Amino acid sequence: MAFEGLSEKLNATFKRLRGKGRLTEADVREGMREVRMALLEADVSYKVVKDFIKKTTERAVGADVLESLSPAQMVIKIVNEELVALMGGSEAARLNIKNKGQTIIMLCGLQGAGKTTMSAKLANWLKKDGKRPLLAACDVYRPAAITQLQVVGKQLDIPVFEMGQIDPVTIAKEAVKYAADHGHDIVFLDTAGRLHIDEALMDELKAVKAAVKPNEILLVVDAMTGQDAVNAAKAFDDALGIDGVLLTKLDGDARGGAALSIRAATGKPIKFVGTGEKLDMIEPFHPDRMASRILGMGDMLTFIEKAEQQYDEEQAKKLEEKLRKNRLTLSDYLDQLEQLQNMGDLSQIADMLPGGMAKGFDPSQIDEKQMAHNKAIIRSMTPKERENAFVKDHPVTFLMGIGGKLHSGKPHDGRAPDYDDWSLNGDILMYDPVLDSAFEISSMGIRVDEASMDYQLRKRGCDDRRELPFHKMLLSGQLPLTIGGGIGQSRLCMLMIGTCHIGEVQASLWDKATVDGCAQAGVMLL
Repeated sequence: MAFEGLSEKLNATFKRLRGKGRLTEADVREGMREVRMALLEADVSYKVVKDFIKKTTERAVGADVLESLSPAQMVIKIVNEELVALMGGSEAARLNIKNKGQTIIMLCGLQGAGKTTMSAKLANWLKKDGKRPLLAACDVYRPAAITQLQVVGKQLDIPVFEMGQIDPVTIAKEAVKYAADHGHDIVFLDTAGRLHIDEALMDELKAVKAAVKPNEILLVVDAMTGQDAVNAAKAFDDALGIDGVLLTKLDGDARGGAALSIRAATGKPIKFVGTGEKLDMIEPFHPDRMASRILGMGDMLTFIEKAEQQYDEEQAKKLEEKLRKNRLTLSDYLDQLEQLQNMGDLSQIADMLPGGMAKGFDPSQIDEKQMAHNKAIIRSMTPKERENAFVKDHPVTFLMGIGGKLHSGKPHDGRAPDYDDWSLNGDILMYDPVLDSAFEISSMGIRVDEASMDYQLRKRGCDDRRELPFHKMLLSGQLPLTIGGGIGQSRLCMLMIGTCHIGEVQASLWDKATVDGCAQAGVMLL
């Protein structure tokens, strides 16, 4: 992870400060010297470091800090605030997107920074927000640049406009016209780069800018280039007047100096960062959250946002209910596994957790093949096999909601619909090691009167059952209450407990005379 070395050095410094009950001005200045060395080693611009340390030290040696109850925490708070200010303030910079009409976004930068991939990532991010983006291939020099854009566009189902290797200015103008004619509200111009900044490159970019007048000019910068990224940002800003920066490869072992230097050196905000090679690994840059990660405080807001992208509120409520009742099934485990993988790289997720919880986490220990193998095993099991596997681990299980549909859309186990409409319905299951199978010992069917029976049959479209003898008697009022959740289960239960019983939970609603009559006859009420 980028900033890993910086984060470790800063945390070591703050740990030493926290170990002292009372701080003197000399302690603070010594700590700030260590912070300065950590920032310089992270390849942060010398001028930026000098200004940062000056501001932080002036605030940290004040009387209100040194005489506070927890001076070390106050120093950490000040460093955090100054880091946030250094990277652009607490508010994330937004793209200049028109509410109505066409928005043109021009991406520029040196060759190898990741412009083509970042164009596709950003277009996909906006597509999820309801936009209709178009990618325009304006890089006519790099071999296979057009093909690369077409490949990523196809993967994301985003159209790509190209005219071959002709004048980039002409391509840009025609792309804007094509987008207007075909209903695309955002156009991304993927321009050419060079191995270094030269006059020909800048002249071409200026010509494209003059021809299409983009609403947003974004510079794509490789995070691994360190202070050189700041020099590139200054050169492009002087020539084009960039509106913001896209930082790529922030998931690597980059020291992170570019992210801390660009805003201070150019005054231009970092708007998005690339966090991995996959096309969905992009996120808005939040200075306050990044500062929190650098100082080992985690980034719970981004963690929550990623989780919300995989879970809706209804899913979360259902899962919470299952966890409360210890009813997690293999199907739920499969869902959890897939949603966790969809959140992104697990090592990045761990880095978002506070308190250094990611320490000791080795991503190489996660075997993606084994996870795929586990999913294949679960998917190959029938619903009954999954039920058996769960009951084997939980020898006595109350299976609720047996009338509910499975992920396949089919009712569970083909049970009778007139028993299974209410969420309270369920079966008590036990595991038989001899048969290596789960079996039911009792059913908790709930049917009370003719109105309830009528509702259940109508709801499931089972009107043909109205003519069955038992149903007919109940619907005509001859049986005001049912006397068993399931005949087969009741007989099995009688065999096991050695006496007759009425296994109907509604027995608790019966009148006293009926209850007394059952007791005199030796009939148990469960």
